[in-house]
Amino acid sequence: MAVEKVCVIGLGYIGLPTASLLANRGYKVHGVDVVEETVKIINQGKIHIVEPDLDTFVQSAVNSGNLVADTKPAEADVFIVAVPTPFKDNYVPNIDYIVAATKSIAPYVKDGNIVILESTSPVGTTDIMEKTLKDEGIDTTHIHFAHCPERVLPGKIMHELVANDRIVGGTTPVATKLTADFYRNFVTGEVLETDARTAEMAKLTENSFRDVNIAFANELSMLADKFGINVWELIDLANRHPRVNILQPGCGVGGHCIAVDPWFIVDAAKGDAKLIKTARQTNDYKSEWVIEKVKNSALEFEKTHGKKAKVACMGLAFKPDIDDLRESPALYIAQRLKQDGIDILAVEPNITSHPEFDIVDYKEAVASADIVVFLVAHKEFLDIEMDEGKVVLEFCKLQDRRSKKRK
Repeated sequence: MAVEKVCVIGLGYIGLPTASLLANRGYKVHGVDVVEETVKIINQGKIHIVEPDLDTFVQSAVNSGNLVADTKPAEADVFIVAVPTPFKDNYVPNIDYIVAATKSIAPYVKDGNIVILESTSPVGTTDIMEKTLKDEGIDTTHIHFAHCPERVLPGKIMHELVANDRIVGGTTPVATKLTADFYRNFVTGEVLETDARTAEMAKLTENSFRDVNIAFANELSMLADKFGINVWELIDLANRHPRVNILQPGCGVGGHCIAVDPWFIVDAAKGDAKLIKTARQTNDYKSEWVIEKVKNSALEFEKTHGKKAKVACMGLAFKPDIDDLRESPALYIAQRLKQDGIDILAVEPNITSHPEFDIVDYKEAVASADIVVFLVAHKEFLDIEMDEGKVVLEFCKLQDRRSKKRK
């Protein structure tokens, strides 16, 4: 099947990189986003998110005429849906954006089209997309549905979109093959074929595995604090065992995948995903633990000095060197501390504004703060020199990054 036109629904952290990559590979790409300002920015050849090399890809794609953004879909050979999949109250998956995106393409799909879901989704969501089109009066007999979950790391998306192995699962064997062949045109990693439900579960499994392992590190950090042990040294020593590889603890777990996807399994398992649920609860609790540690430190400072402490929250993003605040434990911690009356200096080098905080330059924040709380190991923080007398709380590992930078 010859593919010339691709319609990408959702121009966020996955959709825009995918659209710009395909456009630079010669496909005519029609990108869709419901936010008019996002569409306007992209059509100017600019980007609205922070991701290395993305600006160059988008500028080239738009200048070539191969990428056009709009608020409505258009006819295409392949439709790729890359929209958010958050959860509702009580951690119930919310696929409303996927259903809305599917309905939006109903007037444009035709026989022979491939409809691909890239959004991480509960098992069975690809089938729901097909049912949604049927409910819209579309005969889906000759339309091919497949799931191909994104597997990229923010900060390295443009490289990993091409280099990483991809899992493709269709609702039929024909859909699987056609979709896999499409990805093989621009993916250098191996394209692995399966069915849609297995592909959906594979992505949830990958992120749940990570979540469980991070939970071990986070629980270990809390135990080490209780026992008066340096957790960073402890992990370094334990990892010298040839079959031990403990991850680094942080202030919680964030992002659109690891902090969300395990709940999709927990919800569907109806009580049987006990370890996955416990890990998720442990990682959420770590943020609450951090909040209490900061509040206790601020209270101790006030007792000692007779004045309220200024607390610099260093980093708001969910991981280093990006601007992504989705499900960020660092942002949550700063918000909670502010709500509890702590005088916060909010620092995030990768954004210029936030609706709840005045963003402070990191050097200014460190100079004026009484307590410096490192929540995210951004590169800007690696060379900070701390004045004596300041209280420093480090909930992310900066030591390794500092030593590597000095080498």
